[in-house]
Amino acid sequence: MSEKLWDGRFSEETDKLVEAFTSSIEVDKRLYAYDIEGSIAHCKMLAKTAIIPEGDAKILISGLLKIKADIEKGDFRYDDSLEDIHMHIESRLAGDVGKAAHKLHTARSRNDQVALDVRMYLRKETENVIRLLIGLRHVLVELAESRIRVIMPGYTHLQRAQPVLLSHHLMAYYEMLKRDTERFRDGLKRTDVMPLGSAALAGTTYPIDREYTAELLDFPKVSANSIDSVSDRDFIIEFLSASSICMVHLSRMAEELILWSSAEFGFIEFPDAFATGSSIMPQKKNPDVAELIRGKSGQVFGSLISLLTMMKSLPLAYNRDMQEDKKPLFETVDTVKACLKIYINLLPKLGIKIETLRRASNSGYLNATDLADYLVSKGMSFREAHGCVGRAVSHAIAENKELHELELDVLKTFSERIEGDVFSILTPEAMVNRRLSTGGTATSLVRNAIKAAETELIKESGQSEDLTI
Repeated sequence: MSEKLWDGRFSEETDKLVEAFTSSIEVDKRLYAYDIEGSIAHCKMLAKTAIIPEGDAKILISGLLKIKADIEKGDFRYDDSLEDIHMHIESRLAGDVGKAAHKLHTARSRNDQVALDVRMYLRKETENVIRLLIGLRHVLVELAESRIRVIMPGYTHLQRAQPVLLSHHLMAYYEMLKRDTERFRDGLKRTDVMPLGSAALAGTTYPIDREYTAELLDFPKVSANSIDSVSDRDFIIEFLSASSICMVHLSRMAEELILWSSAEFGFIEFPDAFATGSSIMPQKKNPDVAELIRGKSGQVFGSLISLLTMMKSLPLAYNRDMQEDKKPLFETVDTVKACLKIYINLLPKLGIKIETLRRASNSGYLNATDLADYLVSKGMSFREAHGCVGRAVSHAIAENKELHELELDVLKTFSERIEGDVFSILTPEAMVNRRLSTGGTATSLVRNAIKAAETELIKESGQSEDLTI
């Protein structure tokens, strides 16, 4: 019978099929650094409370540090029979330092150990995601500031609606990503809780000092209920939820970039370094990077649904189902970080076709609402003005002209209130800059929004730095 750390109660050797089926080492081995850091803190606490001798703690800590170095050098063997990273490290420690290793697991269980490892991992990765979000927001603000005079058509229902500043459009994504940053930062509060010391589910009989362990591991507080501590995966679900919402935003941006790069729109061009070609059509330049971001959003949504489904009917406390929490978590972390890094590097290199945007802003009757507003300013009710301008648009369509291309005498046939001053308010610049309501697209307001964003980012990042990853 192969020796296992838990095999005292068993009389038969574990079937190899079961060993392979229950093993999680290929997934959770990436937690090794957190597992070792947590074990070192645990050793220090055990020595401080005289649960184990100081000399044993020193031997254990030295052995753990050597194992970490060996893993990082690639000098570490993994085996399905040892199930997970916790048992791999403890088994290797026993081989390296002898009987002292058997004291490492005093006053803890793999249940609170894995909860600790995942929280430490997710705390670090959440901070990384937040940093990347701040970086992407920097990029959007810089792009908005440099393109402040560029006007584009704004859309509703994917139909041209009213002209807006390109900068205003970009700052809409800034606001989305700002909310994403806030969601991740808020979730971090509930991740940053120390569960070690809850043991299997009921706590421990040893006189441990959980607050000291939390201090060593830089946790601001310890968990309040031992059953909840080992069975809680809300913090992972919350991260996956925030990630899903973030991917919605990244996917919406990807969709627009894909549309805008098409010949039908022609608003932008992807840099060659961020596009691919066709194996059969030499002329093609495909926005594959944006398409993959759009596609990967589904993977992240699936991870959230996977974990929600897994947790929805689990009785308290720990169940082995929960071993399956790591793959969706790790995949989501990797995906979100990769997508953010792509955008940080892609967006500054986009070719923005300013004249194409300008022409598009000057066609499609985008000034219809402004003509109606003009009539309201002359004393007409809005509903009456709406109908009047609708008739003018129908006439312009029949004449294959824009509203501002109609002669004054023609416009006056729809309302005698229209006078020569009407043409000054029908230009894209006038339409943009007259929208002075809070949050509007007027240049002065967008400049203020950019300035406010710059102030926010300085505060959040703490200092200016090169965020190209």
